[in-house]
Amino acid sequence: MKETFVILVDENDAQIGLMEKMEAHKKALLHRAISVFITNSRGEWILQKRAHDKYHSKGLWTNTCCTHPLPGESEEETANRRLFEEMGLNCDLTKLFSFIYKEKLDDEMTEYEYDHVFIGISDNEPVINIFEVVDWKRISFNDLNLDIIENPDNYTFWFKEIYKNVNDHLLNSVKSEL
Repeated sequence: MKETFVILVDENDAQIGLMEKMEAHKKALLHRAISVFITNSRGEWILQKRAHDKYHSKGLWTNTCCTHPLPGESEEETANRRLFEEMGLNCDLTKLFSFIYKEKLDDEMTEYEYDHVFIGISDNEPVINIFEVVDWKRISFNDLNLDIIENPDNYTFWFKEIYKNVNDHLLNSVKSEL
């Protein structure tokens, strides 16, 4: 199995080194990440259900895709690459915001990420990579919000941390276009 390295960063997102991905998660070191959210033209969110053999958060619903940038790869390149690799989608992406989160996971790992969040619009059907994604769905924000309230354990930690913030950005962008 090929080693995958993550980019270690400080709290200002300045690169401070590289480390093998699993080691960074076991040592709970801050590293760069990407989260992509896709909606369709009707405002429905496209979510994925993570594959059951992922190293953490197996079988949970989350944003359209997420990953870690490869060394030398920009955040935008990463977001586009992974959107196509996981969901078979291509569309224009816009960076919304960045944030840091830390969460203790199973298997003695911690997700400690400086996450760059992107949004895009696509009316295309995802073509999922079955090694990464077990299922996908379209859902309105109101239905999503209700389901997270009723079934919070069905969603990844980071998704629950940011989905309302993403929706606020979407609503503000619609208001500014009026």
